[in-house]
Amino acid sequence: MRYDYKRALIVGAGSGLSASLARLFHREAGLRIGLAARSVAKLDALAGETGAVVHACDTTKPADVDALFEAMDRALGDPPDVVVYNASARSRGPFIDLDREEVARALAVSAYGGFLVAQAAARRMCAVGRGAILFTGASASVKGYAQSAPFAMGKFALRGLAQSLARELAPQGIHVAHFVIDGAIRNPGRSEPPDAPDSMLDPDAIARAYLDVLRQDRSAWTWEVELRPWVERF
Repeated sequence: MRYDYKRALIVGAGSGLSASLARLFHREAGLRIGLAARSVAKLDALAGETGAVVHACDTTKPADVDALFEAMDRALGDPPDVVVYNASARSRGPFIDLDREEVARALAVSAYGGFLVAQAAARRMCAVGRGAILFTGASASVKGYAQSAPFAMGKFALRGLAQSLARELAPQGIHVAHFVIDGAIRNPGRSEPPDAPDSMLDPDAIARAYLDVLRQDRSAWTWEVELRPWVERF
């Protein structure tokens, strides 16, 4: 059995991967789209292109997340049955010099925000016995890099959340999947240098992998997908 999803909420929306997801979900799957970000002015063009509903949200604040889902329930006609968590934050530098408040913020956005959004989504999905929650991970989800401890901490936590939820919620009809994006993603103003063609991931190609997962028959669901450029060493 394959579910026919109707409404998608993309949290942490911007001009890169999330924009590709919104366009593809709208164009090829016919989904109604909701977009959420701390700053929503940047989403005007994408909303116009996809007919998306836009709502401001700080994912580290429970009241903001609750208000987001209540608004989307009304605007989309019913609760979203696909929720993508694409938000993250970084704090980089030598470990002994890291600012504690910046680290706390990075962890809150990458991990705690994912928990809050997933919990709000799961409450709605469990009530109807169907839905999908997709998390965007990174190389740092499975390996830590020097001078990037906070990002690894947040992404490791998000991956653990996804794995735990997949085991708990899949038997209730909710598909939970985590995507390890192993490499830099092309976006407006950021592309490969001439001496390293194909060294970055195409956001449209990544988005297609998300849609492929949504189209999986529930007899053969995956909980994790790794995506990297074909020239990447791993």
